[in-house]
Amino acid sequence: MTTTLNRADPAGAVPRKKDRGGPWLSLLAWVIGILFVLPVAWMVLTSFHSESDAATNPPAVFAPLTLEGYREFFSGGASPWPPLLNSMTASVLSTLLVLLLSFPAAYALSIKPVKKWTDVLFFFLSTKMLPVVAGLLPLYLFAQNTGLLDNIWLLIVFYTSMNLPIAVWMMRSFLSEVPVEMLEAAAMDGASLAKTLRSVIAPVVMPGIAATALICFIFSWNELLFARVLTATVAETSPVFLTSFVTSQGLFLAQLCAAAFVVSLPVLVAGFAAQDKLVQGLSLGSVK
Repeated sequence: MTTTLNRADPAGAVPRKKDRGGPWLSLLAWVIGILFVLPVAWMVLTSFHSESDAATNPPAVFAPLTLEGYREFFSGGASPWPPLLNSMTASVLSTLLVLLLSFPAAYALSIKPVKKWTDVLFFFLSTKMLPVVAGLLPLYLFAQNTGLLDNIWLLIVFYTSMNLPIAVWMMRSFLSEVPVEMLEAAAMDGASLAKTLRSVIAPVVMPGIAATALICFIFSWNELLFARVLTATVAETSPVFLTSFVTSQGLFLAQLCAAAFVVSLPVLVAGFAAQDKLVQGLSLGSVK
């Protein structure tokens, strides 16, 4: 019996079926993306409206644009620069500490695994199971008795301990993708452990390091509960500063939207700057 071959495939392979759901999945992705971006776009538009136009119901979409909200934010009663500087200091320093601690820890749990490394990973994960508010009172009493209330260094320590477990988990998944042959070649060349980590492993997993750093930075920048309870005026962060716009006199919506947009800019800029590294890093350990 003679077998008839497909003209388009002279090797006789079965032709692939067309993915009929591709356009619908693309449309669904666009709809979901628009739904995520729409509140942010609405916030930015409201920030350029006057307070009277921002408070109308239904909202005045085509109201005249003005910079009144931004002028009130930067030249109002309280200066926004100290809270922004505190947030930047706490977020950047805690992220650097997390990277310095999580990188060798992930090396010990992936490339040169210690004994019972699965128990160690579970211990790191178990620290995230306790609700933050459950440990808030002991932490407040500790800060009060040690004289560290309203101190930016206390927030740096707390943010480091808060982000360290998830950073170790992420870094371990990235380091597990490093080829063993590279480490063996470095060992044959006589490279020390510090040089191997710095010159061999770090360049390979740089997208993963960037993704971990960005996520830790975002978590630290947006943290409100610790900063609200443990700071007052000296170490006040930008999320705490935003809560001051909700007063007994009412909600200044346009000014609040302007403040929220300014506070969100560092995260947006960091996200766009590390966009390629973030995508590469988040997909680094997903395919074996």
